[in-house]
Amino acid sequence: MTALPAADALIAALAAKMRVAIDPARCALVGIHSGGAWIAERLHRELGIAAPLGTIDVGLHRDDLETSGLRSAMRASSVPFEVGGADIVLVDDVLYTGRTIRAAMNELFDYGRPDRIRLAALIDRGGRHLPIAADFTAAVIELPDDREIVLARAADSTLSLRSAVRSQPGSGA
Repeated sequence: MTALPAADALIAALAAKMRVAIDPARCALVGIHSGGAWIAERLHRELGIAAPLGTIDVGLHRDDLETSGLRSAMRASSVPFEVGGADIVLVDDVLYTGRTIRAAMNELFDYGRPDRIRLAALIDRGGRHLPIAADFTAAVIELPDDREIVLARAADSTLSLRSAVRSQPGSGA
């Protein structure tokens, strides 16, 4: 299998694409726990976003709760800005089926009705089950359905990507 690109290089590429399309004074970033939140932290600094950084956990909005149950490692969502009327960029690490993004939008609407939501994904791996597309992506990487791309964060906040056998076949981001 081909080696995955370096996470830092992909984040820099994603920031470059976003820089020309967003207004840092009017846009807000919301990262999806956990990988999307890590990427959003970096993008927030790199792009000089004025609004505080938001993070959300989509666990309560997943459409597979009946079959997979609640995750044990749920985190509290924090959206420390007015969502109503906001221009929001939702950030995730890997876009796959689109189900995580649908759940994230449901979570955001619990806070209010944004003017616009755009999506930034570090990697788009195809395989959509829902009609969801990213506005900003750093890379498109195809993998077999039985594999996943995992973003890991070390104690020093270094991010790395690896490919692994899917832990829950049939689930998808």
